[in-house]
Amino acid sequence: MKHEEKRIINHTPQNLYNLVSDVKKYPEFLPWCLGARVKNLLQNEFDADLIIGFKIYKEVYSSQILLDPNNYKIIVNYKDGPFEYLYNYWLFKENSAGCEIEFMVEFKFKSIFLQTVMESLFSEAVKKMVKAFENRANYLYNTTKCNHL
Repeated sequence: MKHEEKRIINHTPQNLYNLVSDVKKYPEFLPWCLGARVKNLLQNEFDADLIIGFKIYKEVYSSQILLDPNNYKIIVNYKDGPFEYLYNYWLFKENSAGCEIEFMVEFKFKSIFLQTVMESLFSEAVKKMVKAFENRANYLYNTTKCNHL
């Protein structure tokens, strides 16, 4: 499953980059994120374990996070968990209306059952997740104005 999205919101690339790279705070605002642990912290990379839960389902997955602060880009490489693969990136670009966000996530579950269940929920779940980041940015950086591409 793959989802790509571009949108413009009224925040700076720096603020949005900081928000998305602060993985340990995800449980405070991200739907279905029950816990987050950051480890092996280096200058521009770290590993993260996220606990994701929905109703009776709970799973931990590990990723390597690569940070490119000069280009405001964050790349997520899957390491371990319920997926056969997972790839995700965020890119934040200056725009006259604030910041253009480019977001992409692609994954496949190891379990055919989970893959089938997620196919019906995937689009809505990703939209909800991206909106949670936008709402968090509005909360942290005190603005509610946003425009969509």
